[in-house]
Amino acid sequence: MRQNSEAEVVAPLLTPAPAPLPPLACIDGQGINAADEAQVIRAVVERLRSGRGFTLFTLNLDHLVKRRADARFRAAYARADIVTADGQPIVRLSASQGALVERTTGADLVLPLCAAAEREQVPVFLFGASEASLEGARTQLLQGFPALEIRGCEAPPMGFDPTGEAASLAGARIAASGARLCFVALGAPKQELFADRMAAQHENLGFVCIGAALDFISGHQTRAPKLFQRTGLEWAYRLATNPVRLGRRYALCALLYARLRLGAAQPSPAEPPTSSWALNAQPG
Repeated sequence: MRQNSEAEVVAPLLTPAPAPLPPLACIDGQGINAADEAQVIRAVVERLRSGRGFTLFTLNLDHLVKRRADARFRAAYARADIVTADGQPIVRLSASQGALVERTTGADLVLPLCAAAEREQVPVFLFGASEASLEGARTQLLQGFPALEIRGCEAPPMGFDPTGEAASLAGARIAASGARLCFVALGAPKQELFADRMAAQHENLGFVCIGAALDFISGHQTRAPKLFQRTGLEWAYRLATNPVRLGRRYALCALLYARLRLGAAQPSPAEPPTSSWALNAQPG
């Protein structure tokens, strides 16, 4: 782990607690409550200013598939404070319910959130990826945001258990660094399980799950060209460049998407209504 020496905790200037974001759509039992990038940034800044922690997840088809098979993943999602639509299939499914949401991925959120953190003087922490990727991402972020305070970078070892003792110790190190915003790059479902558990243990920390974003920023992975991103075909680019690893995953995603579009899929098992979207959802 790399961590800055000036690790004093900065006490936030507290403002009133922000209201929970109202639900916009419910896809396979999971709510979406952030319409676009601008709303996400506003919601994050409000929570940072109030001194309240949060979790931010970006829902895609792969997550929907995993939620169906993993009760812990469903529960973590049910408790998420901010959930966006990550991918055109989720955008289309939301539109079928009358919700106008935009595709908002973890990779797209890192730079605007770093800009907000720099502006608000909020220290950040990078957790996940690899040591080499973290170092490269840190260098790139500081070039783009010279006043951004990165309090630490940590890449957990292979086999890291996001709900075990090592996770608790990592969370304690993040909190002790004085960071208020942590970018978690472990991939699903590890990053969401880690963020959910750590947010409960450290109530003034915000955790943003970003997948491979740090690898993209550092150059250790190549993201799909802008044309693929704008047209909703980023998945096709990824499949073409890594068919062995992604073939089965995308087949399961396509099957579930077809079933949801046709209205044939039963929602995944319900979790207790502990999240803001669930508490605000109206019966229908």
